[in-house]
Amino acid sequence: GYDEVVMLGYRDSGMPGSAENDDPRCFARASLDEAVGRLVQVIRLELPQVILTYHENQAGYPHPDHLRTHEISVAAFSAAGDPDAYPEAGPAFQPSKLYYNLWSRRRLQALHDKFVELGIKPPFDPDRIERAAAEGEATILIPVAAYEDVRRRALLAHATQIDPASPFWFGLPPEVVSEVHPYDEWVLAASLVGPIQEETDLFEGITQGVVG
Repeated sequence: GYDEVVMLGYRDSGMPGSAENDDPRCFARASLDEAVGRLVQVIRLELPQVILTYHENQAGYPHPDHLRTHEISVAAFSAAGDPDAYPEAGPAFQPSKLYYNLWSRRRLQALHDKFVELGIKPPFDPDRIERAAAEGEATILIPVAAYEDVRRRALLAHATQIDPASPFWFGLPPEVVSEVHPYDEWVLAASLVGPIQEETDLFEGITQGVVG
């Protein structure tokens, strides 16, 4: 259901030690101030009430682009609402909530156990599962079982990044994945609404209509 994909203009950073990671045009080597400014401009144009980004702890998969995405998202969340920050990027607009995505230990362990139960070699080693524990637990679970096929097709369309034979993504049938862990996990990192007793939706507590 995305209406638009806005590119910030950087090259993929690859993993540390790769040629891509040494490219001065890659995202990980971009000026932090410049990158934040580009995202602030997008926020002020689109007026999102909620920002979703990578978790601050990326021990499970420390891709340089994921780490930089986290850095600029957190900075831009605050800067977008500051009229003195990046005035050339348009009128100030403050998003209401910031969330980090999460692949929890509970989720990985449940998937691991299902692989074992079905007699399929699990793609998660014990160390990977334990590293996920460092990210903690979700503050909100969003039911997504009805969209498992959409997720699968979206991943398969990302041909340069996702191996269609990847046991990590596609080792279990989609209907099994939906039964094992039918949720997306999120951590509320910052909120300008509330207090909220129990979140059931990423827009919980935001009373005005959805913008953008």
